[in-house]
Amino acid sequence: MNAIISASDLANDLTGANPPVLLDVRWQLTAAKAAGEPPYDGRADYETGHLPGAVFVDLDRELASAPGEGGRHPLPDLAHFGAAMRRAGVSSGTPVVVYDGGQGWAAARAWWMLRWTGHPDVRVLDGGLPAWEGSLDKSVPAPAEGDFVPEPGTGLLDADAAAELARSGVLLDARAGERYRGEVEPIDPVAGHIPGAVSAPTTENVGADGRYRSAQELRERFKGLGVSEGSRVGVYCGSGVSAAHEVLALAVAGIPVELYVGSWSEWSSDPDRPVAVGPDPQ
Repeated sequence: MNAIISASDLANDLTGANPPVLLDVRWQLTAAKAAGEPPYDGRADYETGHLPGAVFVDLDRELASAPGEGGRHPLPDLAHFGAAMRRAGVSSGTPVVVYDGGQGWAAARAWWMLRWTGHPDVRVLDGGLPAWEGSLDKSVPAPAEGDFVPEPGTGLLDADAAAELARSGVLLDARAGERYRGEVEPIDPVAGHIPGAVSAPTTENVGADGRYRSAQELRERFKGLGVSEGSRVGVYCGSGVSAAHEVLALAVAGIPVELYVGSWSEWSSDPDRPVAVGPDPQ
């Protein structure tokens, strides 16, 4: 199953016999709270217009638990996550399409959470809301309760496993290059990267239009980063959100991958963990 869907294909599917459940996951990484300004409000944007029938999903409250020792976006309690998905109308036998404001990070987090917990048919709208050419709706739907019950899957890394993978396989750092190199760190307590990790910013997964590059282009990209056939691959970022975008790109390329959800926000919170700086992985 393809992990992404074009806007034209989604429009066709919505008129078919088994239309997908639509989840709107608009979210932005913001330091506005520290600046004394109100944080980004995805629900407010949703209420100004969304794909007809789409249900808003709050990344911070429904796709993650409260920040803490596990990082800024640790995994949510699965009972809470499952209840949120059922309220949104998600059932195991119904396809799901998720989208966000265009960056793709939040939609990918929702896609990964649903796939990791066992939903068989989830795709991300390629290009997000800006790619949609149809009408938008301001009404808030009340879908019938779904039946999806999440079960934890495999392919999850903790800090120790991520450190080991950086030595024995390929651990990709999905953050911006300047954060990887330790030149800036606007959010977390320490700048730098996990020793052995390779810089692989998510911005290089997409073209100028914000849509994913072709499977072949992505395979070539990851090959250039050291991923060969049979490589064990892991991904992390700041808090397990943009890394999900990288996981999706790897899925498009047909490459199995594991996700370190705690990511740099968890790693850097422990002063005993080593930190590398500069462009060299080590």
